[in-house]
Amino acid sequence: MLSRSSLLAGAAFAMLFAAGAHAEAAADGAKNAPAKRHHKATRHVERVVQDNTAAMESEMAAMREQLDQLKAQQQQQTAQDQAQMDQMRGQLAQAQATAQAAQEQLNTQIQTIPGVVNKAVAAAAPKTDKIYYKGVTITPGGFTAIESVFRGHNEGADIGSSFSALPLPSTNPAARTGEYRLSARQSRVSLLAEGRVNQNVDLMAYVESDFLGAALTANSNESNSYQPRLRVFYSQIQWTQPFGMIEFVGGQSWSLATLYSKGLSPRNEQVPLTIDAQYVPGFTWTRQPQMRLSADFDNHLWFGFSVENPQTTFYTTGKYLPGVSIVNTIPGGAEFPASGTTYALSLNKQPDFIGKVALDESFVGHNIHLEGFGIYRQFYSRINDAGAYHNDAVAGGGVGGGAIVNAIPHILDLQVNGLVGRGIGRYGSGQLADVSFGPDGTIKPVQEFMILTGGTAHIGKSLDWYVYAGEEKESRQNIVFSPTVYNGVGAVYLNNSGCEVEGGTCGNSTNYIDQVTTGFWQRPYVGKFGRVQWGIQYSYSERHLFPGYGAAGAPTPATNYNPAPIARENMIFTSIRYYPF
Repeated sequence: MLSRSSLLAGAAFAMLFAAGAHAEAAADGAKNAPAKRHHKATRHVERVVQDNTAAMESEMAAMREQLDQLKAQQQQQTAQDQAQMDQMRGQLAQAQATAQAAQEQLNTQIQTIPGVVNKAVAAAAPKTDKIYYKGVTITPGGFTAIESVFRGHNEGADIGSSFSALPLPSTNPAARTGEYRLSARQSRVSLLAEGRVNQNVDLMAYVESDFLGAALTANSNESNSYQPRLRVFYSQIQWTQPFGMIEFVGGQSWSLATLYSKGLSPRNEQVPLTIDAQYVPGFTWTRQPQMRLSADFDNHLWFGFSVENPQTTFYTTGKYLPGVSIVNTIPGGAEFPASGTTYALSLNKQPDFIGKVALDESFVGHNIHLEGFGIYRQFYSRINDAGAYHNDAVAGGGVGGGAIVNAIPHILDLQVNGLVGRGIGRYGSGQLADVSFGPDGTIKPVQEFMILTGGTAHIGKSLDWYVYAGEEKESRQNIVFSPTVYNGVGAVYLNNSGCEVEGGTCGNSTNYIDQVTTGFWQRPYVGKFGRVQWGIQYSYSERHLFPGYGAAGAPTPATNYNPAPIARENMIFTSIRYYPF
């Protein structure tokens, strides 16, 4: 604004200077002009000067007015700038006050951060001990155990009983001696590995082992007792689907025929709580190699199909037609117990096939699990009929089911499972025969049923009390060609004359096995260092034989010395276990 005013003043001064110079020039010219033009020229100059002066004065007045306007604008602008400066100073002071308050609040929050972080870390911490390696979650498990067993009669068994070999009164010395032993061999180690490929695919692997292998007498009948003792070892793949889930299991696991507590996924088996490692007669189960595919519909309805390792249990006592002999087993070869031991593999040419459907439902606050399944098997042997050799193959199998009912929520659970069919003995804890043979050597699957009922009461948070009752029973075959040629389980011509005499003859086969067992588990400590539990189990068992006769010959009352001998057994188990994980 000031620079523009200076320019206007300079312009006015220049115009005055120019007018003066013009007047001086006119005066110089008049000195040489004639006298009569002197006054005329003078008046002309005066008018020019007056005109120029008036114009300059008018222009100067306009410039002064413009200058005044510029000064007024400058003053107004200065006032506005001053107001803006005052406003900015106020905003700055307010911002400084706000920043000071924020700093004080931040200081307060910083002091609370450690507590908040610790709380968040605790909330995000795993609920159980796990190991994380390359994206895979590894969970160790298992327990150490010191256990004892007392039996009224001597089975020569460890912590797992032989229900189908309970000593009869004639057995010497087993029936006349008791049995007590301590064992740590049921101690167990396990490891679960879990990895999520993506939101739709989960991978798992699980291994569980104990120390109850039977060395040279190990077999594939029910629990694959080879050493080192492998209970289960399998891989598991789950594919999430719009309708639910598809699952594949490959390896050694509990049979699909086993009762499950929910669904059909591994590690949900409803295994009796007994200390006895052979569980309870009537319990349907095996642990064996298999390939299984199942589908879950909305975590509610399950369908499963399994292809499982075959093995056959035989009853071979009897008489054959002249020239007839059979081959039903083969000595163990590579990777199996050596030839010459008591171990042998049954002849099998196809696996066992098992299909199952399961339903999980809730009714008025009571959870219910229901199952139905079927088993298809084939039995195989080689027959020598007086030099004429041929193979014999016969089908067998059965149907079964089970249920678990939460009768009183959180207090009482009830369960039942059963199986009926031909050639199903190996799937029961009693390990009765699958098949026998006719006098001509042909395979005869044995009709059988097995059933187990039980209940578990949860008393408080640290005590579980259980009761089970089970039975496995086979039907008599009595395949008779003549008094000297007969076969099949329960044949009437087998000699039972000495069943009650120490060292006497007692030759018939097992008809059925019963057991009632009860016990409890109490947990005195459950905390960050794991769990300690101890328990006591009592069981009473009976093994009933088929009726037999005193000697080979016509079955008449006169020769019926002991129609149905019984082996009775009382057993008491104790266990102290520590679960560190």
